[in-house]
Amino acid sequence: MPYVKLAFALLGLASTLVAADPFAGTWKLNIAKSKFKTGTAPKEQTVTVAEAGSDLDVTGSGTAADGSALMSHFTLPAQGGEGKIIQGPFEAVSSKRMGPKEGEVRYSKGGKVVETEHCKISADGKTLTCNAKWTDAQGKPGAGVAVYEKQ
Repeated sequence: MPYVKLAFALLGLASTLVAADPFAGTWKLNIAKSKFKTGTAPKEQTVTVAEAGSDLDVTGSGTAADGSALMSHFTLPAQGGEGKIIQGPFEAVSSKRMGPKEGEVRYSKGGKVVETEHCKISADGKTLTCNAKWTDAQGKPGAGVAVYEKQ
């Protein structure tokens, strides 16, 4: 299940960056280009990042490797800061903007950061690559790279 968390975490990273620029839009996970070092990759996933005033509204949906549904929804300040989890496996989310096409998102549970994602958008604006590190429910570390393509 670490990849389920990774997939939703990556949603957050994409949204933490900037509204009205490359991060806004619909992103689809390219399984063939993604590299999951542990666990099982989801069968499919789509992330939508939309502007909502000064916040970004992030919704993700997909199907896990076992066929179960994946769903996540949260908001983040477009310029970075503490966000709000509406639905998903985490209790808190925050972001830091590193540049116009780069940012970091941290997901917390039980007061501890359990996943960190660093995402960058390609020069042509068509690819979002997110490097993630996490700790699963059993305390095992994990890492992976998810590649999303703008739709």
